[in-house]
Amino acid sequence: MQETIKNDAEDQNQKAVDQKHDHGSGSESDHDHDAVDTEEEKADGFKKYLPAIISFVLLIGGIIADNQVTKFQRLEFFQGYVRLAYYLIPYLLIGWPVLKKAYRSILRRDFFNEFMLMSIATLGAFYIKEYPEGVAVMLFYQIGELFQDAAVQRAKRSIKALLDIRPDEVNVLRNGKAEKVHPTKVAIGETIQIKSGEKIALDGELLSEKASFNTAALTGESKPDNKYKGEPVLAGMINLDTVSEVKVTALFKDSKLSKILELVQDATAKKAKTQLFISRFARRYTPVMVFLAIAITVVPSFFVDNYVFNDWLYRALVFLVISCPCALVVSIPLGYFGGIGLASRNGILFKGSNYLDVMTGIDTVVMDKTGTLTKGVFKVQQVEPSNIEKDSLLKYTAALETHSTHPIAKAVVAYVALKDLPNAENVEEIAGYGLKGTVEGKQILVGNLKLLSKFNIAFDEQIKNITDTIVVTAIDGKYAGYLTIADEIKEDALEAIKALHGLGIKTVMLSGDKQAVVDAVAKTLGIDAAYGDLLPEGKVEKVQALKNEGKKIAFVGDGVNDAPVVALADAGIAMGGLGSDATIETADIVIQNDQPYKIFSAIKIGKLTKRIVWQNISLAFAVKVIVLILGAGGLATLWEAVFADVGVALLAILNAVRIQKIKL
Repeated sequence: MQETIKNDAEDQNQKAVDQKHDHGSGSESDHDHDAVDTEEEKADGFKKYLPAIISFVLLIGGIIADNQVTKFQRLEFFQGYVRLAYYLIPYLLIGWPVLKKAYRSILRRDFFNEFMLMSIATLGAFYIKEYPEGVAVMLFYQIGELFQDAAVQRAKRSIKALLDIRPDEVNVLRNGKAEKVHPTKVAIGETIQIKSGEKIALDGELLSEKASFNTAALTGESKPDNKYKGEPVLAGMINLDTVSEVKVTALFKDSKLSKILELVQDATAKKAKTQLFISRFARRYTPVMVFLAIAITVVPSFFVDNYVFNDWLYRALVFLVISCPCALVVSIPLGYFGGIGLASRNGILFKGSNYLDVMTGIDTVVMDKTGTLTKGVFKVQQVEPSNIEKDSLLKYTAALETHSTHPIAKAVVAYVALKDLPNAENVEEIAGYGLKGTVEGKQILVGNLKLLSKFNIAFDEQIKNITDTIVVTAIDGKYAGYLTIADEIKEDALEAIKALHGLGIKTVMLSGDKQAVVDAVAKTLGIDAAYGDLLPEGKVEKVQALKNEGKKIAFVGDGVNDAPVVALADAGIAMGGLGSDATIETADIVIQNDQPYKIFSAIKIGKLTKRIVWQNISLAFAVKVIVLILGAGGLATLWEAVFADVGVALLAILNAVRIQKIKL
């Protein structure tokens, strides 16, 4: 194979795979190269096919010369050394790279690989003067390799075309004028201008009052996303309406899109168990086949009366050709690569093909509530002060909440909307409870009801019956009142739960919110089990209890606050990963938008990928066993062996590529 698959290989010691990639180890993840198909690459592509084309023409000419009959006689000059020299030309033209790799493998003391198989089989054919068959074996093997290379290139291009959509130039406003430069030349803090229909090249903050963007390349969703002044916009989004201005907040190489592209390109480094099994199998399978071929040649001499060495050598050569494991070694990684590409096209990033396999075994999906099943867009519904003015309660509460990035805290600050909030000092976050700090010399506590209990602060027990989320405040050790906050369930959450139940998967919801709120959401969505009032360690305990029952668990959360649970689960899934670099780093799988239904899609893609991979394995083994038996029994020729080998490889490759066309 060509260099492209080697860039996707992870284990340099797995020679059965790596020897297919003996052309180097260059990386295609350079973010400064945006063109997928340049003129130079197209020219190089034609050069790759040229030796095969010339060899094919010469082979056909040789076969015609072998069978040419004039009115008087055959072409008698086309015999002996002339015939040998003629067939050596196409053989060396197409086979020299394989012979060279076989020689290098001998120097490395690795005698059992596909290059050795092809070299032995074809040189053996020349030894018994079956020159056309020797050329044909090498020719069709190389044609199979070219098809394999084209399939992998196509898979890589489909992903690069999906993600690597950054433009080559960007309009930067400098000295009051728009100046076209390469995105790598733009500094943080500069302002870029995006015209209608143009793609954003760099992450930034919208300076215009409002703009609408197509985010399909990032999220898999074609629905326009409206952004307002001050909101973040990301590289890869397409401006749909008026000319917009964006303040750059990240360098070209640090954009979310660049990191996602790198993540997808590196994903095949983490191999699935099936891939690792096939690699180990190939290392043991190949020497067994070589020794069986030797046995087919030698053993019959001891008990066959009319033993003819060349006849049994021919059978052994057929056996060697069909035993070549190319279809397995190439089509299986290609299948997983296709699965990763299909997922990327649907806004789901798998960090490795191993997680595609993991998702097929999931029987329990554990989900966080806020931001996963609910929108996490909170609004203050009610303000109830206790022995304090309403404005004072809001002022002290918001002053502390400005130090938190939690969606509830943002809702409080947005509701108060005061520009001259007092400064909060010595602010301390108490995980799972809330915040503690000093405002205008007063000790302030803001958080949930557990926070008041932790500090032994008395409060009205009646507020425990409120179903909405509550933010309580205490001032100088005394209960000062509460705010109620309401969240909204996501539109596709119910559909997602139904789809998971359709697969026989149990659903569990964990939340730090109070049990009444959690129960209400669980009842609406039909979730199997729901647990509220949980601290981070409580979530870990619940997941560990499920694992102790033998459950295969996928945990879906933000990937940052729930990092311990993500690490504990068999598959950690982060929702809305574009908003957080830490999310991308923490999770095994990243859902680029906030749609819960993508959890079901991720499982479905894993199952589709695994099914196609095992179809390829079954096809390859079935055909090989049949033709191996026929070859050993003298019922198959080298022609049939090579067509069977190449045919199986091509069918497996086409089947693997098929996954990229599937619509979910």
